[in-house]
Amino acid sequence: MLNFAYCSDKYQYTMGKSFYDSGMKDQHAVFNLFYRKAPENNNWAVVSGTDEVIEMIGNLGNMDPSFFEKFLPGEEYAEFRGYLSSMKFTGTVYAMREGEIAFPNQPIIIVEGPLIEAQVLETPMLCIMNHQMAVATKASRVCRATNRPVSEFGSRRAHGPWAATYGAKAAIIAGCSATSNILTGAMYDYGSTGTMAHSYVTAFGCSVEGEHKAFDTYIKTHKGEPLILLIDTYDTLKCGILNAIRSFKENGIDDSYQWGYGIRLDSGDLAYLSIECREILDSNGLKGCKIFATNSLDEYLITDLERQGACIDSYGVGDAIATSKAAPCFGNVYKLVEIDREAVLKRSEDKIKLINPGFQITYRIMVNDPAKGHRYKVDVTCLRGDELSRKIEAGEAFTVCHEQDRYLTKSFEAGEYTASVMQHKVIDNGTRCDTPYTLKEKREYHQEVLMHFSPSERRLINPHFYKVDISDDLYNLKMGIIDKIVKEIKNFGKLQ
Repeated sequence: MLNFAYCSDKYQYTMGKSFYDSGMKDQHAVFNLFYRKAPENNNWAVVSGTDEVIEMIGNLGNMDPSFFEKFLPGEEYAEFRGYLSSMKFTGTVYAMREGEIAFPNQPIIIVEGPLIEAQVLETPMLCIMNHQMAVATKASRVCRATNRPVSEFGSRRAHGPWAATYGAKAAIIAGCSATSNILTGAMYDYGSTGTMAHSYVTAFGCSVEGEHKAFDTYIKTHKGEPLILLIDTYDTLKCGILNAIRSFKENGIDDSYQWGYGIRLDSGDLAYLSIECREILDSNGLKGCKIFATNSLDEYLITDLERQGACIDSYGVGDAIATSKAAPCFGNVYKLVEIDREAVLKRSEDKIKLINPGFQITYRIMVNDPAKGHRYKVDVTCLRGDELSRKIEAGEAFTVCHEQDRYLTKSFEAGEYTASVMQHKVIDNGTRCDTPYTLKEKREYHQEVLMHFSPSERRLINPHFYKVDISDDLYNLKMGIIDKIVKEIKNFGKLQ
């Protein structure tokens, strides 16, 4: 297997050589991984990938010097290559839980440690997180379009085996009830699902009677399992549904079959066909027969099918989830925010690229609404140990201000709120220390988190935007650094 700790860009190591040679390699550094804007006008993004990031970090320093010679050749790199071959990560990592909902500019992962060790993690970490968060965020949208189960089966469209396997994992975290990917199911002890393709039906001869034989054989060879028959190989209504009913009845499959049975529609007008099939099934006494629909579905098509009154019990979604088809490139970035206990930032020519400096911590504030239950009200990112952070930790009254409009405020009195920390320590002094969760637990956690946001914040179209702020101390630090840089630039120009 490839060591994904080295799925990296060369410039991570050219920078590392400079840090090494100049004596900077052990300077204390803090990096934040975060995104600036959610795709498809989402209100948020879903966190997935931190488990693989932790695993990747643990694999750092497991390569022979000869590996590094392939991209850092020459005698001038010999000493550095020797150092890299045994360079393990010795710092600390904080991360949001998988299944968590993260908002723009919040640190999803915080890396604290020696500069060179933290720097070389950038590319593999972004590779993992950008892929899985793109898939998870899309899967969450698709699953929120319906109250019915959604299965992920996009492996054949995914961008390679790694993407298929971990993309399926991300989709399940974000709400998918099942995956067709057997490797994902085996790795995470979650199981996988699947029945037949059109090639199975045509393998019994390209005829109506061949279709019946295919269904009959499948039922006979899979009794004691869920039985889903694909009925659109030739004609859904004129033979497919009739052959399915015939095969079920000949084999004694009816509503008493405890493992469940059904049909799958994979083409045509799914709303019309599902309604017609439901009527035919019911009139033949098969009211418990489920209708499973596939065919290039996404959240918009599913929403429209349900608006039309489609009689669909479960959906299968492939490339829309597996490739995050509408927005395949997620925008996580990895930025240095502190060096040797001094806050730093990237200002940039683009306003959206301005980052929050310093060693940060994010709190999610929840209140108990007598009518609506426990609801999240605001997320606020602070400098660790700053005034607002201390107040929240102590349960005291506090007020937060909108970063872009300091006159927009929200106040909370002591005793009326609870606060939870968003970033949890997962690596301590180079050693993994997080609580392990199963894939099922991660999926349940995501569902629980979702329910604490209001329906208007969960909707797919024009969601109400949840309040996300930063502390006054963080705001003042940020503005102070910017003012200092602007003055230096002006004075620098005068010297030329």
